[in-house]
Amino acid sequence: MLNGITQEILAHVPKLYETEKVPLRDKMIYLHFSIFDCHWWLAEYDGEDLFFGFAILNDDLINAEWGYTSLKELQSIKFNGRQIECDKHWKIRPAFQVEKIREASHWRPERKDANNVIFLQPIEPEQL
Repeated sequence: MLNGITQEILAHVPKLYETEKVPLRDKMIYLHFSIFDCHWWLAEYDGEDLFFGFAILNDDLINAEWGYTSLKELQSIKFNGRQIECDKHWKIRPAFQVEKIREASHWRPERKDANNVIFLQPIEPEQL
């Protein structure tokens, strides 16, 4: 497995398409992998090789996107003797609470509730 990610950990990630009706901003992000300025936040797993999640490569927020990533591909990436690392301190949270996803998706704070929780809404392209 990739840097200590076990089948037990992966078993907690929803199956592929299980959260299909959940809006992207509300999808729970279960895992975060990174190497240098490349990040993968993962929300679903097919149980074998395929993840669905959000990726930002080379800190390029313009071309960042939701899509599918192969575990085998992630395992094969090595650069200057380093391989992709799993954030072992990651706390599961909705996508809108991940700053880089929020920034790349152009979600902005809308309001805070009584518990100081921020609610976000997407910014329409004409508002940029």
